[in-house]
Amino acid sequence: MGIVTQCIAPTRVNDQYLTNVLLKINAKLGGMNSLLTIEHFPSIPLVSKFPTIIIGMDVCHGSPGRSDVPSVAAVVSSRQWPRISRYRASVRTQSPKVEMIDSLYKPVSDTEDQGIMRELLIDFYSSSGQMKPDHIIIFRDGVSESQFNQVLNIELNQIIEACQHLDKKWSPRFMVIVAQKNHHTKFFQTSSPDNVPPGTVIDNKICHPKNNDFYMCAHAGMIGTTRPTHYHVLLDELGFSADDLQELVHSLSYV
Repeated sequence: MGIVTQCIAPTRVNDQYLTNVLLKINAKLGGMNSLLTIEHFPSIPLVSKFPTIIIGMDVCHGSPGRSDVPSVAAVVSSRQWPRISRYRASVRTQSPKVEMIDSLYKPVSDTEDQGIMRELLIDFYSSSGQMKPDHIIIFRDGVSESQFNQVLNIELNQIIEACQHLDKKWSPRFMVIVAQKNHHTKFFQTSSPDNVPPGTVIDNKICHPKNNDFYMCAHAGMIGTTRPTHYHVLLDELGFSADDLQELVHSLSYV
C-alpha cells in the first residue's frame, strides 16, 4: 500500500533515541537534516566547480556462525549538486559473508541494467539540472588492506561499466577512498588528559611512507579515548591536494 513504517525497540525509547530515529526517517524520505556552512557558497574545492557525486558503500553481514543469513549491501549517494548534504540510499542483498558488492552493475539485457549505480546516477542526473557527474568520489567502508585491489578491480570496474552502459561517450574521473575504523591506533595530547580536539589530522610520521593515507578525529570524544578513522586514498584522478581532501572529508563527517 506504500505506507512507510519504522520498527523501534520499546525498551530503549528516550528523547535521544527518538531524535536519532526521526533524523534517519527524515533522511530516508528525502528530507535534509542539516546544511553545511560551506554549501551556502560554491567554495568546496573541485566539488563545487565540477558536477560531482559522492558515494558511500558498505556491506553488513549476519552474526558469526550464521552462514544462512544474506549479507546486505548499502550504497548512499549525494544528489542535487552542488549540495552534499542531500543524499539517497539503495540496498541489495547478496551471498552471505561476501564483502565485495556484486550488484553495482547488473545487466539483464543489452539495454537494461538493474544495478545500484544506474539507479543512483539517474537520480543525480534528474535532481542536478540534467547534468551528469564529471567526478565520482567513492568512500568504501569495512575492507582490509588485503581487499584494496578487489575494491578497484571488482567494485570500481562495475561502476565504470554502469557509466558506460548509460552513455558510452561518458568518461567521468574517479577518486576511491577506504575508511577504516577497526584498528588499534589512538592519539593523545602530551600536555593534557583530554582527547585530541575534533578535526585533528595526522598525515605524517606514523602514516605509510609511499601510499596516500591519513588519520582524522572529526568529532569530539565524549567517553573514553577517541579512535580516529584511517583513510586510504586508493585512486585519485581528480588531483586533490592533501589539505583540500582532508577538509572535504572533515566536512562530510558532519553531513
